[in-house]
Amino acid sequence: MLRRLRAWAPFAQKLDPWVYALWAGFVALASARLFYGYMLKQTEGEWSAPLDDVFIHFDYARQAARGHPFEWAPGNGVSSGNTSLTYPFVLAFGWLLGFQGERLMVFAALVACLSVFALLLVSRAAFLVALEGEVPKRGPDKPNLAARAASYLVPPVVLGVGALDWSLWSGMEVAFFLFTWGLAFTAYLGTRARDSRGYRRAAWHLGLACALMCVTRPEAALTTACFGFFAAANAPSGGRLGQVATLLRVGLPSVVLLVLQALMNHHFTGETTANGALVKLAIYNPYLTSEARWDDFCTNLRHSVLKNLEYHFADEPIYGPVVPFLAFFAVASKRTRRIALLLWTQVISWLLIVGLNGQVRWQNERYTMPAVAWLLLLAAIGAGALLHRAPRFGIVITALAGFVFAHMLGVAGRPPGSEPALHTSMLVAIGAAIAATVVVRFRPGRAAVAAALLYVAYDHQVAKMRDQKWFFGRASRNIRDQQTTLGRWLRTLPEAQRAIPPRVLVGDAGAILYASDFRGLDLIGLGGYHDLPFARALGQGLGASIELIERMPDRDRPELLAIFPSWWGILPTWFSSEVVRRFPIEGNVICGDFEHVVYRADWHLLGTGEALRRLPAGTTQVKDTLDTGDLVSERAHLYSWTPVKNGFATMKILPDPNEPDKDMFDGGREVWEGKAERFELRNLVPGRDAHLIVRSAPEHEANVRVLVNGREVTRSRFVPAGGFVERPLRIPGAAVRERITVTLENDGPGMFTDYHVYITQ
Repeated sequence: MLRRLRAWAPFAQKLDPWVYALWAGFVALASARLFYGYMLKQTEGEWSAPLDDVFIHFDYARQAARGHPFEWAPGNGVSSGNTSLTYPFVLAFGWLLGFQGERLMVFAALVACLSVFALLLVSRAAFLVALEGEVPKRGPDKPNLAARAASYLVPPVVLGVGALDWSLWSGMEVAFFLFTWGLAFTAYLGTRARDSRGYRRAAWHLGLACALMCVTRPEAALTTACFGFFAAANAPSGGRLGQVATLLRVGLPSVVLLVLQALMNHHFTGETTANGALVKLAIYNPYLTSEARWDDFCTNLRHSVLKNLEYHFADEPIYGPVVPFLAFFAVASKRTRRIALLLWTQVISWLLIVGLNGQVRWQNERYTMPAVAWLLLLAAIGAGALLHRAPRFGIVITALAGFVFAHMLGVAGRPPGSEPALHTSMLVAIGAAIAATVVVRFRPGRAAVAAALLYVAYDHQVAKMRDQKWFFGRASRNIRDQQTTLGRWLRTLPEAQRAIPPRVLVGDAGAILYASDFRGLDLIGLGGYHDLPFARALGQGLGASIELIERMPDRDRPELLAIFPSWWGILPTWFSSEVVRRFPIEGNVICGDFEHVVYRADWHLLGTGEALRRLPAGTTQVKDTLDTGDLVSERAHLYSWTPVKNGFATMKILPDPNEPDKDMFDGGREVWEGKAERFELRNLVPGRDAHLIVRSAPEHEANVRVLVNGREVTRSRFVPAGGFVERPLRIPGAAVRERITVTLENDGPGMFTDYHVYITQ
């Protein structure tokens, strides 16, 4: 019998790649059908997506297909809001092929299927290289039927977590990103070549693949670094200098592309940093202390780990650690350790990067899913190591795996609502470490452990997979019923028949713009509008955003507001004339609120607060003006404020000081007790007296000191006035130069708000 099996081995090996490809394709299509089939059931046969962000990709793709790359909406100019530079161009190809309207989601599904299929092929290569050290190549190869048979575990394991599948089939770039990672991993395998020429060529290929990966998702910068360090360790010759050269080959293409992206952003938008980073990362929040930023990072990181471990990996938290425990065995085995360490460093580095992103806690944890995919591949490799006939497990690492697993079970099994803590006794943890080292010494024990762990992981994922399928379908229906329906309704308005469609203000709502094909303004800032910094304004207060709308030409200001009223506070009350229509949905699981409301915009008060109401006696003209709260004006005047918890952008609509029966709008900055603001004023006649006029709307008593070029020149006391006041403050000629730096320091006892500053002579 054994002889017959050996005789069939060469034939089986020739068929094996084709059989595995069919198996991988079947598993990928079965997973896709599970999710897309239920989506179509929920939407009554209409293609949709479970995330509105998918339609933001579609917006950029449509504009790229029309010849306006990197533009979110018609007429808005280049935007850096789509942090995946490559994915919209992939979708644009589908648009040009005829996948337009809702059918672009069909093309996105095709891209996801091909990407996942390629990922499963690369994952098998990683599995075989880890277990047998073989680099797949053409031609006959040494039969390795046991490892190849075990590799058939890879597709069901990698696609075995419902939350990962949800993200892969969502229409976002997750699947395509993992395809680019697969290209990079294939190139990395090439760096195992023993000849120097082949090694250098593979290192350059790896660098180019990593560059593609980084412009698909910028979080891949550390993933690229991991590839670079491990590729350098494979260097056949050259010592330290050769390893440095490898790091340059791998990292330089990514660095060049990221620098070019930053320069392009600055040229077209005035911001080096991408809009997505400005909106989502706490490090760009000017009001947070270093401690608050660190707390935010720790909160995000803890959520990323625990939400996957205790919620996505199993239907009961106590079974969640099974997946990482299997992945630990990939490191414990000396045979699989090298590949496992590469994957583990990429898992950890990815989670560290996405921990900076405050949005990681939303959208079904999609930002963490690449790390989940690599962890599941590690689990498959760990299971393969346990099933291998001679895995050579390291005693220390195996014991550590058992020790950590015992503590993970203790954390996962803690009382609901309690903080994570080590609940497992040291005696039990040490016992688990000893048990792990004993079990892996015997092949039957290893096989039993592998089978038991795989079964537990599968059995406790069945309910989660069902839940994720339901969530996918319901979320897709929510987007269709609310935002896509709203966008289609806009096309029925009389305004839609104009030669130039109206502009509609939204809050990060891609489906509304995609379905309507209207011009848009994204108040969150991801969509961008030429070089106005809406993304930076978002984090500083609604007043800063309205000040930027004030800068827009009248013909370009939004005519409609399509927003969640609960998100924007006073905005619809102050800047709309009527409710046009409401779009509620039932059973909301993904939209920002249960009701989207369309308002008729009313901007007639914008610009009313620009001019100085009264010149001080003895002056003839305004020499310079700073509009506080207006980021463009502030940038031009080198405006800054004392950090932190200071400088919030606010706004007021109050009676006009000259015409009390009319309203006046102005935005400004809050200066808290003990804080200050600083700015530069220009165009002055040196040596001549000047007057600094400060507009405020005092609600508290505040004593303000005025410093010019670092020296105090006067003081002023503001008391509650019930309206705008314009306080002239004399600056003696001895302190006046062509340019002066002015500091306003608030000595309290209350808050001082600065809405406008003028200087006259």
